[in-house]
Amino acid sequence: MMKLGIFAKTFEGTDPQAVLKAVAAAGYSCAQYNMTCSGLPSMPDEIGTDVARAVASAAQYTGVEIVAVSGTYNMIHPDRATRSRGHRRLGVLAERCADMGTRLITLCTGTRDPVDQWKEHPANDTPDAWRDLLEAMETAIDIADRFDVDLGIEPELANVINSADKARRLIDELDSPRLKIVLDPANLFEVASLEDQRALVTSAIDLLSDRIVMAHAKDRKTDGAFATAGTGVLDYEHYLSRLKAIGFNGSLITHGLGASEAASVSTFLNSRLDQQNSKAVR
Repeated sequence: MMKLGIFAKTFEGTDPQAVLKAVAAAGYSCAQYNMTCSGLPSMPDEIGTDVARAVASAAQYTGVEIVAVSGTYNMIHPDRATRSRGHRRLGVLAERCADMGTRLITLCTGTRDPVDQWKEHPANDTPDAWRDLLEAMETAIDIADRFDVDLGIEPELANVINSADKARRLIDELDSPRLKIVLDPANLFEVASLEDQRALVTSAIDLLSDRIVMAHAKDRKTDGAFATAGTGVLDYEHYLSRLKAIGFNGSLITHGLGASEAASVSTFLNSRLDQQNSKAVR
């Protein structure tokens, strides 16, 4: 059965126990953590053992499972020194994952845009960008092997891995069990007919089914802008049914919403999950 969660950084605060209390109060049983919730940068240069263990203690106290921690940096930044800093900080984060009680780090495969790691760039589709991604991922996998963690990448229109096909190619070329998929259907299209949207979601899930460890939940407006889950055009019944069809029983993590919306989104997503569960027992 899928677990419902949320980005911990949806809620303000720098004390992990207070943040995770808010997560639980809004109706979520798990969270994707961000080090900003511990009063640090998302990708710190140093994480004390006591800081990491405080996250695990807060999770135990509140009953909110830490299913992943955010480790996003621009893996194909045009400046090699910037990429190297990201790798070094990934190592810092990976070393503390066990203390925080999680084994999954979510990544950003990156963009050639030098300022914004979530902004599309025409050079993302060049052979050089692919070469640099392979090199960066090999470094990341070495770190993951050293600290026994997995790495979650997400097909994202603005990044070098901008489709399920490219994600599959990366998985096949690197051939590492450390490489996993975080799937967000709202990142697979901007504007699409309902038929095309369903076909795209089905194709992505089927193609990547053996590596999907986390599903994300946000939405798209009719003009292509992002929206809070349940307020846009995404066919959640179709999305969740396809995840169920492949036997996915991981976490469904919502993000891209305000703290004031968290409880209502929890109600919406739980109703959709209950709907899928009731179909399964008929």
